[in-house]
Amino acid sequence: MYVIASETAIKDMGYAMSRLEIDSEHCDSAKSTSEVGDSHRDNRPFNYLDHEIAQLTKLRLGPHEHLSRVIPGKRDSPVSVVKMLAGREGNYSGRGRFSSADCCHVLSNYLPVNGPCVVDQMNSRAYVSQFSADGSLFVAGFQDSHIRIYNVDRGWKVQKNILAKSLLWTVTDTSLSPDQRHLVYASMSPIVHIVNVGSAATESHANVTELHGGMDFSAADDGGYSFGIFSVKFSVDGQELVAGSSDDSIYVYDLEANKLSLRISAHASDVNTVCFADESGHLIYSGSDDNLCKVWDRRCFKAKGKPAGVLMGHLEGITFLDSHGDGRYFISNGKDQTIKLWDIRRMSSDATCTPGFRNYEWDYRSMDYPPQLRNSKHPFDQSLATYKGHSVLRTLIRCYFSPAYSTGQKYIYTGSHDSCIYIYDMVSGAQVARLEHHKSTVRDCSWHPTYPMLVSSSWDGDIVKWEFPENGEAPAPTNKKKIRRRRHFY
Repeated sequence: MYVIASETAIKDMGYAMSRLEIDSEHCDSAKSTSEVGDSHRDNRPFNYLDHEIAQLTKLRLGPHEHLSRVIPGKRDSPVSVVKMLAGREGNYSGRGRFSSADCCHVLSNYLPVNGPCVVDQMNSRAYVSQFSADGSLFVAGFQDSHIRIYNVDRGWKVQKNILAKSLLWTVTDTSLSPDQRHLVYASMSPIVHIVNVGSAATESHANVTELHGGMDFSAADDGGYSFGIFSVKFSVDGQELVAGSSDDSIYVYDLEANKLSLRISAHASDVNTVCFADESGHLIYSGSDDNLCKVWDRRCFKAKGKPAGVLMGHLEGITFLDSHGDGRYFISNGKDQTIKLWDIRRMSSDATCTPGFRNYEWDYRSMDYPPQLRNSKHPFDQSLATYKGHSVLRTLIRCYFSPAYSTGQKYIYTGSHDSCIYIYDMVSGAQVARLEHHKSTVRDCSWHPTYPMLVSSSWDGDIVKWEFPENGEAPAPTNKKKIRRRRHFY
């Protein structure tokens, strides 16, 4: 939490915010690049998401009325952060401090768009990159078998340089355990390796300087590489891993028992992305090249053997999913060049009404998306909102909700084949930022959980930092506790 008490700090912040409000007005005057529900029928300036999640987001970002001095009848008008700061100094709320919603309202205006500042440059494509849960570490995985862990609080010093074991094609995914003691990494094989992040050694060469334990996700002991793993994630309690694979399946691995606990024949094509829906670990979301998102409830799976529900709307395969963390909402990136927002309460029992769309030849690995399809819509689209503007080609590009702590998950952001990073306002659908620096596809990017900083990684080998304001310094540490193979570029 940021505490600003002095008059000088208020003036400095007020100047910064006045500059930002001018930029925001410029963004707000731009044409929206998304479609949200059926609201295109009204006369609002933007396509507007009129759903419960929009109201929840507003509640997370709503400043205290005594601090904001909102004028009656103008609740939708922007609230001056300068007045909020002055109101807190005068203790208008009677609490002497900002609430979490007040903090969110202030910090959500500080978009990490200044820069770029190059953190690292490698002679290899960067495929995955993520901050740790507390923002103190940053992990980046490259095609040449290197996985680097940077200490953010110590000026981005390389804390661990991992040389992956038995890598096939590339590092397809990594996941850091909740306690930040272990990292797992996957490639185009059924073996997921685990590394001790907390060990003293900086250089971690597989089974030379350190052991990289292997976990076999294959059900049959055939000794071959029958499939590859595209996605692997720790559960919130750190006791399980969930994985999506090229054999159309979902796997759950029990780390305590050190064995595979569940295999689900989940989709009709590659399962490119999986994640746990919330901290309970009961619900799993999956997305596939069969164009479908599915929800799996492990509490009733053994009895039914089927998904809890199916969500239709994408016209092409799904490349990535990100959960809102509440077991209800998630977003997906698709090869139809869209991000979609979902409410699982809209899911159907089966995808029996899916029509045949593919009456055209198109391969996202080598071709641009057909222009005549950009305005196509699934006749049974169950999504809440659709966001357009970025490009999903050549590889499984990822998308995310912005952090809850600093932005109230107000934004959705994504990498793009056109070498840029895109940020969308979740409720209005407006494209609020487009960050340019890279010279090749941006496959992954990550927003710091508490600080206005975003880091992007690209096939050009660059790891790049974007901030507000731009000061070139690391953020202050926070005390908040927080195979059936195909020839294609993964």
